[in-house]
Amino acid sequence: MSFSLSGIFWFIFLLLALLPLYRQHRLEVERVRIIRKLESKRGSRVITLIHRQEALSFFGIPFSRYINVEDSEAILRAIRFTPDDMPIDLVVHTPGGLVLASEQIGRALEKHKAKVTVFVPHYAMSGGTMIALAADEIIMDENAVLGPVDPQLGNFPAASIIETVRLKSPALASDQTLMLADMATKAMRQVEDFIYTLLRNKLPSEEAKKTAGLLTQGVWTHDFPLTHEKLRALGLKITLGLPEEIYYLMDLYPQPPQRRPSVQYIPLPYRREKEEPRRRVFR
Repeated sequence: MSFSLSGIFWFIFLLLALLPLYRQHRLEVERVRIIRKLESKRGSRVITLIHRQEALSFFGIPFSRYINVEDSEAILRAIRFTPDDMPIDLVVHTPGGLVLASEQIGRALEKHKAKVTVFVPHYAMSGGTMIALAADEIIMDENAVLGPVDPQLGNFPAASIIETVRLKSPALASDQTLMLADMATKAMRQVEDFIYTLLRNKLPSEEAKKTAGLLTQGVWTHDFPLTHEKLRALGLKITLGLPEEIYYLMDLYPQPPQRRPSVQYIPLPYRREKEEPRRRVFR
């Protein structure tokens, strides 16, 4: 039986095309296994909102991810299918996204009758923080962070647009800038009201208003990391210590492979061993 060069070429091409699909299928199977294990362990429904860059196409083109309407539709569907007496565990790893989608998820979580826990293994910024604040309990890794939820209009923070008009004076600002400032004022007020709604049952009224203002009024830059120490100083209850299954689950959402890894280490627990004294050699 002989093979032509063209046949060998097409065989290799099909193999290379199907290999990423096989790897992705294996990842999906393993993710489901870990999620089921965590659900069984905690007696809850586990939902993941994890945004990483994954090589999903034949040619391994990575896609940047953020919270969008498709995410909110999927999570709202999962919440609707969850019995009222079943706790929800939501694993959040995201840079943020659309305010509309984040608010929809937050409202649905807040309305769920059983306990809602949000796990943050690394970071949940912007809209991710909004979702986390809707939970009954936030459990973070010791080095994980949340972030401010001040709205952004295009590439500009809403607070900065308003401050620019104030410094320049409205008479010297263009019509477009004034319209942006008007939109920014409305956006900040709307987001602050929503955050206050999420916090009013967790904090005293005045403290909830103060914290909502700090998180939404541009006190910090949008990517400012709010550690568990800072969050506790704001009056929020934060629990440290994630289940091991969540760390393993995060490993199953790999970044696209690179020619040269930026970070490299041997993934084994090290223990310091007593070094043998070096022998001195006399000549």
